[in-house]
Amino acid sequence: MTKQRDYNKELENTPERKYAYNFDIDVMHPFMLRSFEPFFRQGNCLEMGSFKGDFTKRLLSYFDDITCLEASDEAINVAQKQLGEKVSYINSLFEVAILPTKYDNIVLTHVLEHIDDPVSLLKKVNTEWLSDEGRFFIVCPNANAPSRQIAVKMGLISHNSAVTDAEATHGHRITYSLDTLERDIRRSGLKIIHRSGIFFKALANFQWDQLLNTDIISKEYLDGCYELGQQYPDLCASIFFVCEKGRM
Repeated sequence: MTKQRDYNKELENTPERKYAYNFDIDVMHPFMLRSFEPFFRQGNCLEMGSFKGDFTKRLLSYFDDITCLEASDEAINVAQKQLGEKVSYINSLFEVAILPTKYDNIVLTHVLEHIDDPVSLLKKVNTEWLSDEGRFFIVCPNANAPSRQIAVKMGLISHNSAVTDAEATHGHRITYSLDTLERDIRRSGLKIIHRSGIFFKALANFQWDQLLNTDIISKEYLDGCYELGQQYPDLCASIFFVCEKGRM
């Protein structure tokens, strides 16, 4: 029998690892949007796994009609205090959620790696939630990020795609690379229209957080890491796919 998950507890920081770093919110979120923007459709937006609303707040610049689907009621409470009535919230597990409409833009950032059966969820998005002309934006942490490969060489983790104890505590079930994420997307029946990476990354998140408190890192350097990531997607912090509805 599968152990019941506590999604509120999975969001808690641990001594070994934060759930979300300043690097994620201040650096990766803007670059994710920069990657998404050319592919956005006019219409509504569903954010799957909205956490505490930090990325949702950025989506408000692009969409008037946003729905957040989130398993943690504590995270929703924080998001509502930040965003008020600007966003609709549904507190439900993805696997059992019944949504009121289809969506022209669906965003799933750093969430799929937490899902027990990712292919089934992707199939559900394809068949039930994505509109006929909609776009589905999927971002996952990258197993082959240089920061992770360095950790392997240091003996801190066993192999690139390992799920560490700290990651497992936060609900991670898999660490994707470009090929394994593409495999699961294709199994679901979704149509891939774009694949890339977001932000070349040779340092761990906690190291980035320390650097961001100094004047060592400039905006130009961050932009350079983003542009280099377009050239070398397999060496990025995150991997990124844009999908459309597949014809089942």
